[in-house]
Amino acid sequence: MANVEFDFTERTVIVTGAARGVGLAIAERFAVAGAQVVMVDLDEDVVREAAEAIGAFGIAADVSNTADVEAVVEAALRRTRRVDIVVNNAGILRDGVVWKLSDDDWSQVLAVHAGGTFKLTRAAVPHMRAQGAGRIINVTSYTGLRGNIGQSNYGAAKAAIIGFTKATAKELAGFGITVNAISPNAETRMIAGVPPEKREQLLAQIPLKRFADPAEMASAVAFLASDEAGYITGVVLPVDGGIAI
Repeated sequence: MANVEFDFTERTVIVTGAARGVGLAIAERFAVAGAQVVMVDLDEDVVREAAEAIGAFGIAADVSNTADVEAVVEAALRRTRRVDIVVNNAGILRDGVVWKLSDDDWSQVLAVHAGGTFKLTRAAVPHMRAQGAGRIINVTSYTGLRGNIGQSNYGAAKAAIIGFTKATAKELAGFGITVNAISPNAETRMIAGVPPEKREQLLAQIPLKRFADPAEMASAVAFLASDEAGYITGVVLPVDGGIAI
């Protein structure tokens, strides 16, 4: 149970990659706080079922596709006439050492992570500017800062998101829009699939000696989206148990 509660009543939030894991936890946190939540994921059945369970609206979209992204924003506007908060969380993995990566392995990971973050931000910003306020929270990774074997595509995409966050924070500050990012380290399906010996190696690198619950990532996102964080922009907040120290 969270000790700090935020009020997002009458705010419209779009969360990508929202059907499972961290994205679902983020969507749940906003829904509990009174927001009108639009949950976006590639898997139509799963995202709509997840949205129904928390009283949100689910829509299937490929965030690397411009038409899909614009349709998401249009759907949010039809339902609520606002776009207040965007959480760019969608992502995929196509791991492999660099000499074995195909063009598609590289381009798809960049297209979903960096491209999706760019396209949804671009589609939402005109409406935030018209409102005179907005919050954009991007999800990056420790890998984008330090790299990881077998993830040159993923690391490049997450590093791009960091640069994008800082540049757009400067561009949008004058319109009352903040842009921040979190660098998470949560217990997800990705972590669950790691072999036990590799998992122990990963845990040994974390000063707090555990992976976070996805709800802990949601708390950080909720703070960055809140009025209380109105003077914070261009920040990449590590929510990683100290692994980035």
